[in-house]
Amino acid sequence: MGFRYRKYVKGLPGRPDIVFPRERIAVFVDGDFWHARVLREQGHDDWAQRSPVRNTTYWSTKLARNVRRDLEVTSLLEKEGWLVVRFWESDVRRAVADTAAEVGRVVGLRRMQLGEPNGGHPWR
Repeated sequence: MGFRYRKYVKGLPGRPDIVFPRERIAVFVDGDFWHARVLREQGHDDWAQRSPVRNTTYWSTKLARNVRRDLEVTSLLEKEGWLVVRFWESDVRRAVADTAAEVGRVVGLRRMQLGEPNGGHPWR
């Protein structure tokens, strides 16, 4: 799409998967298990019933910590003026082109907010 980006920037909270420095956009692709998709969307009881792991108390506590950390990282980045975009791993795998199009849309909108003509797209 012609956008400049960096991967896994160490100096930012949470070490985003993809960073658009000029636009100040941080993109995360969160793994469904490690970032507790079911726990977030359906709650602890449903997760405990559906979980393939044995020690559900340990894992639900660990994953809840991961969720809290994700929220803290998002908050820190937003306070520093970053736009944070998060995708679920399974959604990206299912629709890579749609995810890329969404990232392109967000970058274009951000560039328009920054006052760049045509959203900064080189081909428009």
